[in-house]
Amino acid sequence: MRAVIQRVSQASVRVDGAVVGQIGPGFLVLLGITHSDGEDEATWLAKKIAGLRLFEDAEGKMNLGLADVGGAVLAVSQFTLYGNAAKGRRPSFTQAARPEQAQPLYEHFCAALRTEGVEVAQGIFQAHMQVALVNDGPVTLIVETGD
Repeated sequence: MRAVIQRVSQASVRVDGAVVGQIGPGFLVLLGITHSDGEDEATWLAKKIAGLRLFEDAEGKMNLGLADVGGAVLAVSQFTLYGNAAKGRRPSFTQAARPEQAQPLYEHFCAALRTEGVEVAQGIFQAHMQVALVNDGPVTLIVETGD
């Protein structure tokens, strides 16, 4: 699994003009799933993200996590994170898991975050979404399972 994590002051996702998920301060997580991923990877990644300390303390150091600041996660499935544009001009997405594998793992990831005590808002799997965010910092991190 591959996650692009952005510390945000706010983020939202719209489908057909309607807001389907939104958060205040927290993380926007764009989640990519590949063929070799399973529930273990989803659980590991959720625990990792729930514990990340990307918020500044009183001394300006990144020592605070989601729980410390009352932050939430907006999780958006994004198969294009496994796109490969090494050849030609049109990316190949053969490394992205098929929807029948990816959707249950996306849902498992979100449930695992909730188990960690994190409030989670979601996009809609396979929908055309408009994601809006205010990146705070900016702070952006990529985390992959198997690293």
